[in-house]
Formats: sequence, C-alpha cells, structure tokens
Amino acid sequence: MDRESYHTCCSLVKIPRQSYEQFWSSHFVDYIDRELSYSKFFGKYLLPNHPCVFSKRFTEDWRCRKHWVTEEGRPHFQKLLQEFDETQVPVANCNVKEYNANPKQMMPFKEFIHYWKEYIQNGHSSPKGCLYLKDWHMARDFPEHNVYQTPVFFSSDWLNEYWDALEVDDYRFVYMGPKGSWTPFHADVFRSYSWSANICGRKKWLLYPPGQEEFLKDTHGNLTYDITATDLRDKAIFPYFDKACQPLEIIQEAGEIIFVPSGWHHQVYNLEDTISINHNWLNGCNIDIMWQFLQNELSAVQREIEEWRNTMDSWHQHCQVIMKSCSGIDYREFAAFLKIIADNRTSFLRACPSGNSDYPRHLSEALSALGPHHAAFDLQRVAHILECLLCNDDFKKLDHSTLSLQPDSLLQQIRETLHSTRGQHPPYPE
Repeated sequence: MDRESYHTCCSLVKIPRQSYEQFWSSHFVDYIDRELSYSKFFGKYLLPNHPCVFSKRFTEDWRCRKHWVTEEGRPHFQKLLQEFDETQVPVANCNVKEYNANPKQMMPFKEFIHYWKEYIQNGHSSPKGCLYLKDWHMARDFPEHNVYQTPVFFSSDWLNEYWDALEVDDYRFVYMGPKGSWTPFHADVFRSYSWSANICGRKKWLLYPPGQEEFLKDTHGNLTYDITATDLRDKAIFPYFDKACQPLEIIQEAGEIIFVPSGWHHQVYNLEDTISINHNWLNGCNIDIMWQFLQNELSAVQREIEEWRNTMDSWHQHCQVIMKSCSGIDYREFAAFLKIIADNRTSFLRACPSGNSDYPRHLSEALSALGPHHAAFDLQRVAHILECLLCNDDFKKLDHSTLSLQPDSLLQQIRETLHSTRGQHPPYPE
C-alpha cells in the first residue's frame, strides 16, 4: 500500500461502499489486461467491494497452466495422474441435492479421472451422475508442488494466515469438473472475498450484489438452490423474486481470474471440462462484513432456541456452540483470530523501522510485499472490530478465561504500537 492510499484509509471507521446499481443497469465488469498497482486495486475494487476480471496474462507463468493442460487446452489427464494418482479427493454429485448443496464422497484421484474420461466419451453423461472434484486442499497436501502463485492483489489474506498459524485447515482449493458440472447458489464462507483462476476450460458466473439475496428466498426464508429454477417465478413460493435485479453474468475464459467481492451471492457452471484454483480470503477491507455476518448468525440461532432461554444457565454458551457448528466459528475464536492478525502486524511494524526493506526472514512474504502502511491499516481495522466486540452484549456474557489475551488488553497493545511507530510512518489516528 502506498502513502496516498494509507492517508485515504486513516480516517475510515465505517468503510463507505458505493451503490451496486451500475451492475444492475449495465451488467458491465472491469477487465484488467495490463499492469495494475496494488493501491489502485485496493481503492477501486477491495474497498468499494466491486468485482473484476484479470486477463490470462496474470497466470501465464503458473506451472499448472503449463503442466496440467494439453496443447489443445484440455485437462492433461496423464500428467495429473502422475502427480496425484492414489490421492484421496472430495467429489460432489451435481445431480443430487442435500440441503442447499451437493453431497460429497472421498475417492482416489485416479478413480475420478477414470470416471471423467468415460463421461467425456459418453457425450458428457454418466449413470453415476455429474461428478465434480471440489474443495480439494491440494496446496496444503502438496506444498512442494508450487503449481501457482497467489497474485499480490489477493495477498492480504487474514483467513488463510490464521488457519496456517493453527496448522489445521485452509481455504485454498482446487476444483476439477467436466462440462455441465456446477455449484449451487451461495455466498462464500464468512462472507469472505474469493478469487478463482481457470487453469483450463470456461465458466459461467451468475452474480448478485449484497442485499439482492433477500428477494431470492422462499416463504420460509430459505435461499434458492438454483437461481435458474422455474419455481422462482411462483409468487406463492418466492413472493419477492420480481423485485430482484438481473444477475451479473460473466463468462470466464481459460487463464482468467475473477475477483468475487464479499457477500456477493453466485452460481457457477463449467461450460467445458475445467480446472480452477480458488481461494476464500478476507482482510481489513471486509472484516466488518464478516463481523456483521457473525452477529446475524448468532441472532438466527437465538431466535431458533429462544423458548429455552429461561430454562438453561448456559443458554448463551449453547448458542455459541450451535453457531460454530453451523458457520464454523464462534465469538471466542473470532477474538483469537483477530489476535493472531494483530500480533503478526505488531511484530512486523516493530521489526522494520524507517521503511527498511531488509525485514527479518520469519516475517511473511505478504507483509513484506505490502509494506508498513498496509500493516498499520490492518491494525486500525482490528482495533475498530475489537471496540465493536467489547461493546457487544452477547460477547460480554461469555466466559473469557480461555482467551490467551483479553480483547481490551489487545486493543491497548495495538494503540501503543501505532503510537510508538509514529516517527517511522505517516501519522496514525488515535
């Protein structure tokens, strides 16, 4: 982040997000085919939460685009089998609906490739249904492969930074699917950003800006499974569908990367046999959206079990347990997440006085590439969310004894760090 972008962000508490009407009316999304500075991307797409597409020039040096793809631009099954053969991978059946998703099973990679070859030979059909290898943690399982590099635009990634620190999970995935495979209508985990790069093949994306999903729910409040289903036009089932805008439709070609902003619901189709790399990620620009999502999730749980409030001493804690089982995180883990992000940036700022680029090796490449201005912005955003957390009545009612550092102490440490580095960087707000 450059000095000008930092100054722009210094006074931000609530990030102003522009209207999405331009996407409703024009159905136009920016296509980036030339060099773009991180600061331009930050100001034009991250902060306002707007989608864009990067051309194939941004992926042309990736090893997977050279080794996983034939000269004809199709999946290179032989080379893929050489690399992954017996590896167990998650495979979904696109023809079966389970709640609002597709059921998955684990199978050997070679078995999926055998199915895929037969599926193609049979005119893209199979009695087994349309199977889709998805949510495979390939980068975590094979860290030595280095088949792609995360573009700098997406490198401020708190979500994977946190899970990498715990060494138990991540949100970096490989998807491989035949023509006709698809992903039902959804928004990404914790309302995070996502980026998706086509290694080969083409996808069609249907995207709705935040807020439009309210018109796409049935009379029970359930989000539609398929945005193209005919029953959406039945007012007895979906009473508000006629108020929804038309989706933003994007055809993503081989090599291109799509940036999906925070909270944008989407449905995705593979128009050809396709391989893609997908990351979910969030940072200081959309941490407020994640925090609002968590509050909404907890409120939904509380409404569901309200009748038991006066019969359980641990009702508030029980709500947190249910919330975590549904969304994957509770308020205590959210506080722990913020602590790791803050600790890393505090260490970074204290280790790089006067903008010196010779940073200690243990500091992440991402922090070094983005620089001290970005680290300071991140700390400001963590501080703002901590202030919100400390004022939250539901958080106050929880047992904080298991936290390694109390949020109020962490907030004070952040303020001290920002104050002590005033002379090294542009002025920080108190």
